[in-house]
Amino acid sequence: MPDTVAIRPASTVVLLRDGQEGLETLLLRRNKALAFAGGFWVFPGGSLDPEDMAAGEGNEKAAARFAAAREAMEECGQQPRPDDMVLLSHWTTPEAETRRFSTWIYAAPLHLEEQVVIDGGEIHDSRWVTVEQALSEHRSGELAILPPTWITLVTLCRYDTVKEAIDGERNTPVPQVLPVLARFDGQLVALYRGDAGYDSADPSLPGARHRALLIDGVWSYYYQDVDPEFQALMPLD
Repeated sequence: MPDTVAIRPASTVVLLRDGQEGLETLLLRRNKALAFAGGFWVFPGGSLDPEDMAAGEGNEKAAARFAAAREAMEECGQQPRPDDMVLLSHWTTPEAETRRFSTWIYAAPLHLEEQVVIDGGEIHDSRWVTVEQALSEHRSGELAILPPTWITLVTLCRYDTVKEAIDGERNTPVPQVLPVLARFDGQLVALYRGDAGYDSADPSLPGARHRALLIDGVWSYYYQDVDPEFQALMPLD
């Protein structure tokens, strides 16, 4: 794939609320017919518009907050405040992909919860679910999610309330993630910086392991013998 594929700025917002059984987030299921992530459960989000860049005064990171708020309203009728958002991570789509995005992932509390309204076009379903339940359903193969969504859920699973999550992540270093996709023993592997096979896109090379492996639709994370320069993308305990 030529390295001239344009990288489009985008943003995602993890909407959070306190539930009776713990921290909850809103997940949306994308239309199966869509070329990108069709059928997967995702957080609200999308590409930045010129209006977002104007609101962010030309700064992509700042504009991403406004884009996340706009997308939340357009995709599910929710109204997070840009000023309340906390940056969780920044992901860039692997170079081999035909569509590439530079995606800022934010978390935001909902002060005023509106009825969830989806358009039935790009988004086909929605649900509020505890973070723990979402991960449990993924482990059982019921919930199809991509690595950024999965790693974000694992990161948030250590918190019991919205306040804990927002306060905890506000002072946490923000990972900058550029995965390399490969195949290993017939399975899809996402290699991250610090993995022995990252630079060559060869997951069979011996040495450090910093990767996510997809087996039967379920992701597993490996972080072994990695140089401390390359921090883990999720809690390891």
